[in-house]
Amino acid sequence: MGPAIRRRIRQLVLIALLLLWASAACGGPPAERVSPTDGKAMVRVPAGEFVMGSKPDERDAAGDEQPQHKVFVDAFWIDKTETTNAQYRRCVAAGACRPPEYSFSYTRDRYFNDPAFDNYPVIWVSWDDARAYCEWAGKRLPTEAEWEKAARGTRARSYPWGEEPPDGRLANLCDANCAFEYRQPDIDDKYADTAPVGSYPAGASPYGLLDMAGNVWEWVADWYSADYYTWTAQRNPTGPAYGTERVMRGGAWNSWRKDIRTAAREKGAPNHIYANVGIRCAQDD
Repeated sequence: MGPAIRRRIRQLVLIALLLLWASAACGGPPAERVSPTDGKAMVRVPAGEFVMGSKPDERDAAGDEQPQHKVFVDAFWIDKTETTNAQYRRCVAAGACRPPEYSFSYTRDRYFNDPAFDNYPVIWVSWDDARAYCEWAGKRLPTEAEWEKAARGTRARSYPWGEEPPDGRLANLCDANCAFEYRQPDIDDKYADTAPVGSYPAGASPYGLLDMAGNVWEWVADWYSADYYTWTAQRNPTGPAYGTERVMRGGAWNSWRKDIRTAAREKGAPNHIYANVGIRCAQDD
């Protein structure tokens, strides 16, 4: 065996060791399974600590995202993509969910019942509707802390994919196709409205979750409180005991880039419906 071959073998061994180390450091490749009721792929998020919220000097940080703090979350499973029209129709057919209030979307006359949009996220569903769907599927809504860890991982990433500003490869937001005055003409994500779930794999979170930024806001379990981060529990927080509004996370197709950050928070009355809010379910490990 010549010196060149030996050097090459040593290089390959070193690469293999580095890959093993990286896998171990990240908890190994994400575990996936398929939920039997709604047929959705789910990803396991391992137990551990992460950084939640924003520093006060961060660009676009809002007051209700502070103070930044460490939170420990037990392992859990979460849907890889948002709930689709086709999946939600199965719950309606089973008698466990009510149909969305409207069958159109912001720019489309037909949406929920049109097979062309089967793989698009369901909208016009309230928090109560979202909870009913998750319960029918044998799941639950994620807590706000679970959602943020799934979106940003153990590092305080500004976006699921890292620090790179959003563009048309990474997320569906208010781009050049958007109908609103605040649209961002330098971005083209190909859609003026919702996009099929999983359309932006380059924007995946550290655990491989898709559309954690943009497309539709996602209801989470917690009641909303603007000062919640000043007194939240450090282990498996579940939000305030009561409130008038529930938390939404992730931003939507009509959002400005600051609203699709992993730390951004929104809220809405649990019985209200929106053209830009949908569902992502979770499950205990």
